[in-house]
Amino acid sequence: MRATNGAARHQLQKRVLKGVKGFRSGRHRLYRVAIEALKRAEQQSFSGRKLKKRDFRRAWITRINIASRALGLPYNRLIAGLEKADIRLDRKQLSELAIHQPAAFADIVAKAKAAIGVA
Repeated sequence: MRATNGAARHQLQKRVLKGVKGFRSGRHRLYRVAIEALKRAEQQSFSGRKLKKRDFRRAWITRINIASRALGLPYNRLIAGLEKADIRLDRKQLSELAIHQPAAFADIVAKAKAAIGVA
């Protein structure tokens, strides 16, 4: 008797074709093309998750720089002052403070200025 493993193969193909739902032309219809499309999509989604973290950090730094320059201290001097003053806030928290609580951010900038000796 010849076993073709039909049920398992059908299940695998269904899983692949479900993963490429919404893709264009043969990429969502043809199994062989769909496998390649799915592999590529998974690779790009992996790298995309890393890029997203990078982009967010860049946005936070830009926001902090704009807010701290308005208070008379550029970003790099602010970070140096925070390290000297032993204030441990990450970029995300500093960015949120700069946007939503400008008074608290101004206090932090003043402490950083005092730590590095800027008038």
